[in-house]
Amino acid sequence: MRPTKRLSNLPPYPFARWADHIEAAQERGLDVIRLDMGDPDLPPPEEVIQTLCRTAREPDRHGYPGYRGIPALRRAIAAYYGQRFDVDLHPDEQVVPLLGSKEGLINLALAYLGPGDLALVPDPGYAPYTRGAILAGAEIYTIPLRPERGFLPDLEAIPTSVARSASLLWLNYPNNPTGATADLSFLSQAVDFARKVDLLLCHDAPYADVTYGSYRAPSVLQVPGATDVAVEFNSLSKMANMAGWRVGMAVGSSEALSALTQVKSNIDSGIFRPLQEAAIAALSTNRSWISARNRIYEERLDLLVDGLRSLGLEAQPPKATLYLWAAIPDGRGGGWTSESFARTLLQETGVAVAPGSFFGPGGEGFIRISATAPTARIEEAAQRFRDFEPPCAAGAANRENDPGAT
Repeated sequence: MRPTKRLSNLPPYPFARWADHIEAAQERGLDVIRLDMGDPDLPPPEEVIQTLCRTAREPDRHGYPGYRGIPALRRAIAAYYGQRFDVDLHPDEQVVPLLGSKEGLINLALAYLGPGDLALVPDPGYAPYTRGAILAGAEIYTIPLRPERGFLPDLEAIPTSVARSASLLWLNYPNNPTGATADLSFLSQAVDFARKVDLLLCHDAPYADVTYGSYRAPSVLQVPGATDVAVEFNSLSKMANMAGWRVGMAVGSSEALSALTQVKSNIDSGIFRPLQEAAIAALSTNRSWISARNRIYEERLDLLVDGLRSLGLEAQPPKATLYLWAAIPDGRGGGWTSESFARTLLQETGVAVAPGSFFGPGGEGFIRISATAPTARIEEAAQRFRDFEPPCAAGAANRENDPGAT
């Protein structure tokens, strides 16, 4: 009775391990403010909740919902892309509803990767891009995202032999964890690259509607011809504050979506029908609701930027996403890692942030801070930052090794 060897190559999900540290801090009596997860604290639009409640009471809404989603949901997704991005999608061929976008990321990897195949993955990046390849038994080639390039990958720096042997390229803008954005010019380069080396471009865009000021995030499918070589993932988790509802979408290449559906239909039985009907309501949410919600996030991010600067951490308010990406301090004795700094911050202030190393080796030296806590708690976190003087790394290490340390 032994699990498959692929699990020996699959590291524990980092946030599951981090939750143990947070629980230990709470057991010691710390009032922990969780800014480590991108988990929206605000509710969805009221119409979405009412739609779920109403349809869940209807007796014919509780059977198997179908593998590709109800036609009305596919049409609503296509309509959203038409209105938001001016992209024309065929709802029956170029749209697949998902049980949250995360399952789609993994299932597409299972559809396109196997032993001997290769995925191009950004570093730092969202863990499922790597985990999907590992589960499929494939190899990974990491593409660095560096501050000096605005956290955009240098696709031309990928060796030709590597690029031509790859099956998938993962991109994610607006970007988690860095908060970076990509314009249509870069996305056009990515589409050209995918076409030139004959791979599938996978663009993960769940933060496209979490934007600030006048910035509007583009879709890769706005690039002419992108639907021939690209699939875009999106989600209602961030768009409409529906993270726990698990409703997402994959759109684009009909060939790739057919392969994705072949995997999905053997694994799940679709989205609960009332959730699909609530998703239709969410997709037609008035833009004024989204704008008002985004202003709340923007206010919180500004509060956090001010508090972080008192720690000697420089962070710029992003154009999009829920996150600040801040370099950890140096010059205080040296020796900090992302995780040791984040653990010290948790132990000394009760504020939980995410170590950048959780997003890959390229995230070492950074922390990610999320704006998904009530504004009063964000204000409290910012004040705790102002009141805290980080010790040198060596002193922090001694405290971590002290069983009585708080």
